[in-house]
Amino acid sequence: MTDESPLAWTDDGQPRSRLYGDVYFSAEDGLAETRAVFLQGCGLPEAWAGRSRFTVGELGFGTGLNILALLDLWRTGAPPGGHLHVFSVEAHPITADEAARALSRWPELADLAALLVARWPGRARGFHRIELPEVCATIDLAVMDVEAALSEWSGQADAWFLDGFSPALNPAMWREEILALVAARSAPGARAATFTVAGAVRRGLAAAGFEVDKRPGFGRKRERLEARLPGAPEPRALPRVAIIGAGIAGASAARALRALGCDPMVFDAKGAGAGASGNPAALVTPRLDAGLGPLARLFAQAFARATRLYEPLPGAVVARSVLQIAGGDRDVERFGKIAASDIFEPDALVPLDTAEATVRLGEPSPAPALDLAAALVVEPAGILDAWNGQVLRAEVAQVVPGPAGVALLDSAGGTIVEADAVILTIGPAIGALLNGLPIAPVRGQASWTDAVTPPQAAAWGGYAVPTRSGLLFGATHDRGVTETDVRDDDHGRNLAALAAALPRLAASVDPAGLQGRASVRATTPDHLPLAGPAPGQEGVYVLGGLGSRGFCLAPLLAEHVAAQALGAPSPLPAPLAELVAPDRFHRRAARKGRSLASEIVKGA
Repeated sequence: MTDESPLAWTDDGQPRSRLYGDVYFSAEDGLAETRAVFLQGCGLPEAWAGRSRFTVGELGFGTGLNILALLDLWRTGAPPGGHLHVFSVEAHPITADEAARALSRWPELADLAALLVARWPGRARGFHRIELPEVCATIDLAVMDVEAALSEWSGQADAWFLDGFSPALNPAMWREEILALVAARSAPGARAATFTVAGAVRRGLAAAGFEVDKRPGFGRKRERLEARLPGAPEPRALPRVAIIGAGIAGASAARALRALGCDPMVFDAKGAGAGASGNPAALVTPRLDAGLGPLARLFAQAFARATRLYEPLPGAVVARSVLQIAGGDRDVERFGKIAASDIFEPDALVPLDTAEATVRLGEPSPAPALDLAAALVVEPAGILDAWNGQVLRAEVAQVVPGPAGVALLDSAGGTIVEADAVILTIGPAIGALLNGLPIAPVRGQASWTDAVTPPQAAAWGGYAVPTRSGLLFGATHDRGVTETDVRDDDHGRNLAALAAALPRLAASVDPAGLQGRASVRATTPDHLPLAGPAPGQEGVYVLGGLGSRGFCLAPLLAEHVAAQALGAPSPLPAPLAELVAPDRFHRRAARKGRSLASEIVKGA
């Protein structure tokens, strides 16, 4: 990741690419060109008439001008109740300030530009989601090479804006392989438009299955291209969705569904936060993996998404920054490698030596640390209240096929409700509703006191974080234990772990004044979550196995599951979706010729 901007400004204030020597938009009138080439070229707004969901793909996000023009058209001509989804690719993103300057020449779009710039995506490699509920739209931006982005996106576009820099200056964007991927990620009847009529582009689109036509160009350009795939879009009604569970997973699913235009029903036997999401504070930190592969990318993207969603919630954030204390020299090396990678935003992770960590902790640090500068300590109750909406009290005993979709039954076999799709988010209790799904309980007890406030949130295997009124620390980790009574022995274990890492802080804690709470988390044999369709159960989806990182993982994975339930594009790249697919144990067993039970044992 380089600090140098990909953009340069000409003497007359036009943005120009340093890398490709080409303009970002027409000097004559970039907005008029966008409307003529891309909006008109894709038959908009007529193409989305009567559609509840319409998806536009774009190669070359640039300054965001194309999408801004699209949003302007959508807000005035969208079908009733419709939701617009945009997938765009940009290998060399510009900053929000640069975008604001570039877009300021069109005051008629100032309100939309302000919305977009305020939520401008980051620079980390991967997928970034922008929600614009003001205009019923969602944008997913892939910050990466175009071939990787198209290979990893799982959506299907109804229209494509092909707006990479000139084929002569940026030929990689226009290769036949790229245009074939565009076709593969297109819905039946999809249209594509571009400013170029280069022969290689025409031939590439035709080879990919598009019917290609030249049309009159804009300004000094004599011609432009329009292309169309055979077929017609299939109308799809918005499904009814029920969520079982009102902890952070269920609340995140409810928020994600509403963001896509669906109003779900949320059920919980005991109410919001009755399970593992009910502590007075929660850490939002990523799992740190120096391999920097799909696992590391999953946690980096989830961490970025969670912090972006929690930050604007009134009263949600208790503290910012968490020091991850190294457990040895290997951790110090690992921290440095991860901090230098491009999967996190610049300066999101900052290595500290022991002296720097000591200053931050207010007592001698046992080792160097990694400052997770973007990490948060949040108050769960406010998040659950904001995201769950109304929670209906009901204990679901069975989830079975019903006459109108999926039926939720009570213990007497009576129908609570029927829905087109059901999302299970009830932690280890998921296993009781879905036989064969490998999910196991882990009891954890946290301890807290209102008499002490830590100067800095810290983690080391255990954790010590501020609450609104004091200190929360812990937690125990007992596999296979499901009792939730608060135990003095566990307070003692938590205090001993705190004393081993931060003895001065531990010495200030009065054991007699400790409060606590025990809950049961859900884990899987490979210690990765479950997010996606339940194996062998049509219309049933799972969001669970989040372990101790529910507040980091749930927001992004809920968006993934919500997208699958609604038939919308997912924000999760395909290799990361593969990591968390609930049927992964079944597929691994089949591939290796083993029983599911043996595969689960091997993964444990």
